[in-house]
Amino acid sequence: MAFDVNGTPREVTLDNRTTLLDALREHLGLTGAKKGCDHGQCGSCTVLLDGRRVKSCLLLAVTLDGRSVVTVEGLADGEELSPLQAAFIAHDAFQCGYCTPGQLCSARGMLDEVEQGWPSAVTEDITAAPDLTDVEIRERMAGNLCRCAAYPHIVAAVRETAAAR
Repeated sequence: MAFDVNGTPREVTLDNRTTLLDALREHLGLTGAKKGCDHGQCGSCTVLLDGRRVKSCLLLAVTLDGRSVVTVEGLADGEELSPLQAAFIAHDAFQCGYCTPGQLCSARGMLDEVEQGWPSAVTEDITAAPDLTDVEIRERMAGNLCRCAAYPHIVAAVRETAAAR
């Protein structure tokens, strides 16, 4: 199968049962996305698929031929961190760091959703542009768990990044 990973065309031969997470980690050497629960519940494997955030442990890689995947390794511009990554560091939005790659990819996708005007379950007026309050950020990031409870720092980092956009 052939797909684009972090802006680079990649070709890989896989067993048809291989998940996207295992293809990234075991076949392409991209170990940023983590295997947490392997059931799509923790979010540590979150990546962007065609710009949308997905749990890579739930997708069969062979179904993604011709698609585009961005992992945490692809968020930076070479050696220069993205504003979101810099905000995570500035706000100490990671403790052990295990969930951080998934948190970063989810936050990137979430910020893009907000920019496109997508409402969330807590958006009060779905006809207006979403107001990225702390409640909105928490709701939109709810699919990503942090065992170290760095949530207030994650919210602050996302809020700062959103304000700078």
